[in-house]
Amino acid sequence: MLLNVNNIEVRYQNAILVLKGVSFSLTEGKIVTIIGANGAGKTTTLKAISGLLNTEDGEVTDGSIEFNGKRIDRMHPEEISQMGILQALEGRKVFEHLTVEENLRVVASKGTTRSGIKQDLDKVYDYFPRLRDAKYRESGYLSGGEMQMLVIGSCVMASPKILLLDEPSLGLSPILVKEIFAIVKKINQEEKTTILLVEQNANAALSIAEYGFVMENGRIVLDGPMEKLKNNEDVREFYLGLSRIGERRSYREVKHYKRRKRWLG
Repeated sequence: MLLNVNNIEVRYQNAILVLKGVSFSLTEGKIVTIIGANGAGKTTTLKAISGLLNTEDGEVTDGSIEFNGKRIDRMHPEEISQMGILQALEGRKVFEHLTVEENLRVVASKGTTRSGIKQDLDKVYDYFPRLRDAKYRESGYLSGGEMQMLVIGSCVMASPKILLLDEPSLGLSPILVKEIFAIVKKINQEEKTTILLVEQNANAALSIAEYGFVMENGRIVLDGPMEKLKNNEDVREFYLGLSRIGERRSYREVKHYKRRKRWLG
């Protein structure tokens, strides 16, 4: 396995327990998703892997995370990123006063030649034609979808072995979500990049992932191949918004739905 998350617990400020015995593995070249509601622990899981947890007074207090057999949960985020694990942060954080191309050049791999940087830029622009059209524009004036493309494109510049995507669909129109997720799938197929995607938008996530995990209250409560999760009655009911007869349910109906989820039984 490329990455092993082994029964980790995560606490903030050495007191607040957020993750409770989370375990899973990533196979090289696959897209895996973690779906769950806001506050389930998805982002904390990504930050535990990327090392960014350490910048927020968080810590893996039990268990371990291994990349290619090497323990990384006690390493600094800079060391982890140099190993090839990059996280595209939620919130589309970019250098707003730099142009699109300047943002991309900032994250070019150290030691890359001028011709190598140009090749990497062309690769990003091929994946994201909108960025090519906007490459001289200040990034602060981009749309939300363009900013999300820039965040992912910046990670692609560094040729990651594992790309961690944190809620890339957040706040975007369904058309943009479909476009971005199709590009993510293409990056996976052409670059053989392993992708761990966390999402509240289960429909979008399961449209490109090969395997998925359902997280609730800091625990993995269900996992399986894409088709198994899509056909699971509780996943359909609570995450895909579909009733047993295939009708979409409103948030109010789901909120007051009385049947307990089977994984809580």
